[in-house]
Amino acid sequence: MNQAISSIRILPAEMEVGRPAAGGGKSEFLNTLHSAMDQVEGLQSEAQGKVTEMLAGNGMDVHQAMIAVEKADLSFQLMMQVRNKIVEAYQEVARMQF
Repeated sequence: MNQAISSIRILPAEMEVGRPAAGGGKSEFLNTLHSAMDQVEGLQSEAQGKVTEMLAGNGMDVHQAMIAVEKADLSFQLMMQVRNKIVEAYQEVARMQF
């Protein structure tokens, strides 16, 4: 479970400070966000599939289905917190007077 969360973290500590990316930081940041959203979507699809299998009676373990649902929920919550921080940063920049 920890691997799924750590793989979608977007932390400034993971980026090199003071060096812009070769193709520009904007593109790299956008690609990171797209990758994180794709991972969240994949976890949600996986959870949906496991719940469907369990309800269909295909021998799916309830515990595995619940773990998949919790992984999807935690990753979605993390994505929403990242979104909130991005919105807050945008609003702060919009309030600046030049």
